[in-house]
Amino acid sequence: MKSKVYFANLHIKEFEENLLSKIKTLFDKAEFKKLISPKDLTAIKVHFGEKGNTSFIAPWYVRAIVDKIIEAGGDPFITDTTTLYSGPRNNAVGHLNVAVEHGFAHSVVNAPIIIADGLKGRDYEEVEISKKHFKSVKIASDIYYADSMIVSSHFKGHIMAGFGGAIKNIGMGCAPVAGKKEQHSVRPVVDKELCIGCGRCVEVCPVQTIELIDGKSVIHSEDCIGCGECIQNCPEKAITLDWETELPEFIERMTEYAYGVSKLKKNKIGFFNFLINITPDCDCFPVSNKYIVSDIGFLASTDPVAIDKASYDMVNNQQGFSGTQLKSNLKPGEDKFKGVNKSTQGELQFIYGQEIGLGSQDYEIIKI
Repeated sequence: MKSKVYFANLHIKEFEENLLSKIKTLFDKAEFKKLISPKDLTAIKVHFGEKGNTSFIAPWYVRAIVDKIIEAGGDPFITDTTTLYSGPRNNAVGHLNVAVEHGFAHSVVNAPIIIADGLKGRDYEEVEISKKHFKSVKIASDIYYADSMIVSSHFKGHIMAGFGGAIKNIGMGCAPVAGKKEQHSVRPVVDKELCIGCGRCVEVCPVQTIELIDGKSVIHSEDCIGCGECIQNCPEKAITLDWETELPEFIERMTEYAYGVSKLKKNKIGFFNFLINITPDCDCFPVSNKYIVSDIGFLASTDPVAIDKASYDMVNNQQGFSGTQLKSNLKPGEDKFKGVNKSTQGELQFIYGQEIGLGSQDYEIIKI
């Protein structure tokens, strides 16, 4: 049986209708009320965006989800976890400050914010999964103990995962620092011919494992946590991965973490994907680059694989924008994420996700 994915476009036909009401209608059509029991402490998993980023899901959209959870009898809270890389969100205090600066004050969203893995990202519980890479996965404590969860994901590009959607939001986003380290576990390498010795990678490395030797960057791999900050910040693209061997295992590890969250919240978790402000990069970037395709709409489903596959297909079916980081694959039907970075293998998220029982690639779009 095909998984149901509910879709609302961005066209407004009547003055009584608006984008917030469309989100609420999706909540109803996807029957998310059935996921929430009276007095459930219901986590709304979001990404608050890095300081300086402007493409994250706006707080008024999240407020629409809060309203529906309260209507269903739940007690919602909005949550994310600390980051592996350096920056203001790598502890709960800085993370909360960024969230409020980005509009997620209680007076706006009508729900408290809780950073789910504690003050310094060390609070978690284990969930047994018995998969290829992990026997168990580490899940942030306050997500672990939440009674139900609605996952709100901004669908966009990602340098390592190919794209970020529901699977990445619960796989990487529900893990504490130790879980993020387990998933990344990749080792960047420096092309000495391209390196100009600018030192940018040294500045951004959160564990100070890079140094300049004879005017070239040297990464001490034994201490590297694989966060990818050096790759993202190198102006000459001199730092890269062995994309063919490192990326597939990274994506599999991330997807196994997503499986752990889905198993933990079985029959108590729903997913929204927001196909708007579709940037080439993750919201972890402190900037928001030019969008690569037009805004599309909102999706809702109880199947994380199906909603990500549907989102991926919808983005790829768009005409790409020239003059952006989309260097190829601009035509409808061509892979936009490989047009940004030809080495990405984001499709492995839903291929491996289906293989391990996270969900199904076979979906049915139901338009509202």
